[in-house]
Amino acid sequence: MVIVKTPFRVSFFGGGTDYRTYFEEYGGSVLSAAINKNSYVTLRALPPFFSYRNKFTYSKIECFDKPDESNHPLVREAMKHLAADRIQINYDADLPARSGLGSSSSFAVGLLNAMHHFRGEDLSPMELAHEAIYLERKLCGEAGGEQDQVAAAVGGINRIDFSADGISVTPITFRKGDKEKLESRLLLAFTGFTHYAGEISKEQQGNIGKSLSNLHEMKNLVGEAQGLLNSGKINEFGRLLDYTWRLKRSLSGAITTEYIDRLYETAIDAGALGGKLLGAGGGGFMLFFADPDKHAAIKKRLESLCFVDFSLGADGTKIIYSDGERQSPGF
Repeated sequence: MVIVKTPFRVSFFGGGTDYRTYFEEYGGSVLSAAINKNSYVTLRALPPFFSYRNKFTYSKIECFDKPDESNHPLVREAMKHLAADRIQINYDADLPARSGLGSSSSFAVGLLNAMHHFRGEDLSPMELAHEAIYLERKLCGEAGGEQDQVAAAVGGINRIDFSADGISVTPITFRKGDKEKLESRLLLAFTGFTHYAGEISKEQQGNIGKSLSNLHEMKNLVGEAQGLLNSGKINEFGRLLDYTWRLKRSLSGAITTEYIDRLYETAIDAGALGGKLLGAGGGGFMLFFADPDKHAAIKKRLESLCFVDFSLGADGTKIIYSDGERQSPGF
């Protein structure tokens, strides 16, 4: 048996420039952080005493013989990709899926990490990231960017750059105490409803030609935000979040709603300097940036939301338990 823990992430700047249709021509950049909220994948050999060959437990329970019989695209395509058979997979998570925290990619990275370890193969974080991108974007045909897989695999707080030549990761450097100052100003709140990122991502990708000037500016803001963190200008970072959120809203009509806009403006009126809706849009988690002495007022004004304590810079995907049982490649 192997158990893999893989972090979710918050994306601060540059989302949308990590779409391949954009960055292969113009280059893309994002600034994101893994957080201490995780998905967990447990994988073990399935004993040969059942009427089925494979089992997958998540919000549903699937018992099946062939991978094509699974309704979950990531499990189905990962099992076919790695010729997996006679296994049991369990999925658990600290926070709900489809909520803007990169949960799908966290699961993809964790699943691949578990499956490769079970085969006797231990891949590097970037190898897992690239394979998860291939699994989600090519094998499953799901629309979206490529930052989430990297954040889940590598962990930390990073600037991630994308080009036709590859992906590079640069850890953000802080002056002493500044990471804690940043964390102390962040509020993470669940709107109460989730979204399907794939449909919103398809619309954003279709609008890239009409949104080039905003995407170019959003990419350039990554370097500006990085400089603010490097130099300890934490509140200016928060104000820049407000600016990039207002740019992002223009990329697709599905990114925000009247309800989300009201929540955001209520937080600003209560003292927030900035923030954004996380992920592709439409629902999920919102991130607010405010001085600590404004947090109580913001939470009171938004008392219908569920606020979640979290920290930044969690480790990337990690095997937290293995009993040593491994099967040869091909399972």
